[in-house]
This record gives sequence, C-alpha cells and structure tokens, in this order.
Amino acid sequence: MLQTIRNAWKIEELRAKMIFTLMIIVIFRLGNAVPVPYVDTALLAYHFQTLETTILGLYNVMSGGAFEQASIFALSIQPYITSSIVMQLLCVAIPALERLQKEGGEEGKKLIQKITRFGTVGLGLVMGLAYYLMLSNWGILGAEAQGFWPGLIIVLTFTAGSALVMWMGEQITEFGIGNGISLILFAGIVSRFPVALGSMLEGLITGFMAWWLVLLVLIGALLLVILIVVIQNSERKIPVQYAKRVVGRKMYGGQSTHLPIKLSMTGVLPIIFAQALASLPATVAVFFNPAPGGWLAGFANFFDPSRVPYLLIYVLLIIFFSYFYSQIQFNPIEVANNLKKNGGYIPGFRPGKPTQDHVQKILGKITLFGAVYLAVVAGLPIVVGLIPFGIGTAAQATGVALGGTSVIIVVGVALETVKNLENQMLMRHYKGFLDQ
Repeated sequence: MLQTIRNAWKIEELRAKMIFTLMIIVIFRLGNAVPVPYVDTALLAYHFQTLETTILGLYNVMSGGAFEQASIFALSIQPYITSSIVMQLLCVAIPALERLQKEGGEEGKKLIQKITRFGTVGLGLVMGLAYYLMLSNWGILGAEAQGFWPGLIIVLTFTAGSALVMWMGEQITEFGIGNGISLILFAGIVSRFPVALGSMLEGLITGFMAWWLVLLVLIGALLLVILIVVIQNSERKIPVQYAKRVVGRKMYGGQSTHLPIKLSMTGVLPIIFAQALASLPATVAVFFNPAPGGWLAGFANFFDPSRVPYLLIYVLLIIFFSYFYSQIQFNPIEVANNLKKNGGYIPGFRPGKPTQDHVQKILGKITLFGAVYLAVVAGLPIVVGLIPFGIGTAAQATGVALGGTSVIIVVGVALETVKNLENQMLMRHYKGFLDQ
C-alpha cells in the first residue's frame, strides 16, 4: 500500500489529485470544530457520556466526534448515506425507477443522483430539527436560543452543513482520488483513533489496566484487521464458457472466463442497519428522559449493549439484512438471462432455469458465510466487553478502535482507495509500477 502511494506521488497529475483530496479532508475536519450558535458544548459533552450505547453514539462515531460537539458538520454524511440507501430500495420497489437506473444511461444516473441530493437536504432538515428538539429538551440551549428564529438558524445550520459535506464528497469523487463519500466517512472514524489509544495509554500509566491486557487487545485488533482484509479481497469464481459462433467471416466466442462473486458483497450496510434497530429502545429512552427505576428505564437497560439480549438481537438482525441486501445487489435470474443472451453457460448446467438455480445455490452459501463473518466482526467486540477480569475494560478503553463497524469501513475504504490509485497508474502505463 505504501509503495503504491509513493509511486502515485511521483506522477504530477495523481499528486495534484491527492493534494486536492487532503485539502478537502482538512476543511471537513476544521468544520467539525466549529459549533453552531446558542449551544452549551460542555454540557452537551457531559450528556453524551451516557449515549455511547444508542444510535446517537453511532452517529457520533461516524461524524468523527462532531455530533457530540454540535458543530456545523454534526450530521456529517449520514443524511446522504440514508438517502442513497432509500433510493436503492426505491429503485428495486418501483419499476419506473428501476428502468431509469438500468436503461436510462448517463442521463438516468444523473436524474437519480439529483433525487438523492434533494433527499439528502430533506433528511438533513428532519435530522436537524430532531437534534434541535433534543438539545432543547435537555436544556442545553440558552435562554437566548428560545423562539422561532434561533431554532430556525440552528436547524438550517445543521442542514447546510450536511449539504456542504455531501458537496465536498462529490468534489473528491470527481477531482480527487477514490470515492469522496467513503473517504469523508473514513476521515471521521480515523480521527477518533488517537483519542481511543490515548484513553488506553492513560489507563496503562495510571495502573487501571495491566500491560498484558493492553497487548491482548492490540493483538486482537490486528487479527481483526487481517481477517477483514482477507475476506474483502476474497471472491467465489463461477466458471463460464462461451460457445463459438460465426458472424460473417469471423468467429467469436469460445473463450473461458469466470463470474466473480465477492464473499462480502453487502459491505457494512447490514451492520449499520442492525445497530440502528438494536439501539432503537435506548435511543427512544434518551428522548423521553425516563426516571431511574421506571419501567421505561428498565426496558432500555434490557437492550443495553453490555447485555446478552442485545447481542442476540444484533446478530439476528445482521443475518437478516445480509440476506436482504444480497438479494437486492445480485439477481440470479438476471445473471442467467444475460449469460443465455450472450451465448454463455456454466459447464454442467443448461442455460435458463438450471443455471439460475445453480447460481442461487452458490449465492445462498456465500450469503450465509458473509452474514456469519459480519456477525463475528461486529459481535466480537461486544463479547470481549462481557468478559470479566479486566479484559472487557481494556476493550472498552479503546472505544471505536475495536468497533467492528468502524474497522470494516476503515479497512474497506483503504483497500478501495489503493485499488483506485493502482487503476489510474495502469491507465497511464506507469513504468515504475508495471515493473514490480
């Protein structure tokens, strides 16, 4: 990876793109430190100490800590991600949008992208309003913030911040290196790593954690990263043979190839949705601010991530969403029809229904493997946190550094960006790269 980055830096065009990408990320990080007006950030940080187990804690991790500071980029890229996911589901559910996506060409993609942007602004307004109401209910807003106009300023600031983050991500995609949205998410998560490592180091110095516990946690994190890298780069190859055909005086086809299916085709989406739903009771409890010892507080504590019921529900939801998204992203019927139209077939299986059934069977096995893999990666930090004798304490001290969702995003974006650099270098026939 470092060698690829070093070689890319030697190319003037790629170096300009890398500098542009870094500058956008720097602007994003600076914006995370600018709070919206009328908010008592110190009191807000105190409240957020008890919100790590809710979906608000997840938003805070994804925003790089901007959510707990009520900065102008507090909503970060979450409205855009949610709008994109909803748009993907609508393209599956609504035939007109599905035709526009598949047959509309470049204009169709631009129209869908425009709808996604409008959806981002709409979700930004809704989420900004919800955030404002939460701040108001907690008493974090000063007396001068009461009234329509101060509330409108706060909500519009949150919305404008989310739209600006979306624009910056699109600028990186167009003029920089890699996928801009993913890189902004990557930057927000990585920015939390020094804080987590600092907490662990402080615990080691003060004697709160033993050195062997810290070493064990670091080794576990390293093994987790290795596992994610191996799975992310693995794929199941289905052999495909194309029949020979004569067109005029030329013969086409006759070659052998393969149909690649990634072992982790759903990415991190099942984990994000599962975590959002599993954390919903604790999140609702935060908004209602239940009295200690009441039934609502007990109901929320039942779904606390430090308890077994949350872990079981979390794992089941991950498996469910893994199957759901695999069916959306990979359609065996469409694959079988495309092979048949182009004169291709899988050796040992007739074109049409037999090919469809075979691909569906393979897809089912791969989806099961991917679901178990995601459940292990996401659930392992929770299991470690349940272990007594201080191991759980050491794991919690690392914070987001051991979060399965965060590690998958960070590793996945890093691999994707490096591959993007390699592809651009290959397009330019860079000799230093090709000779390796």
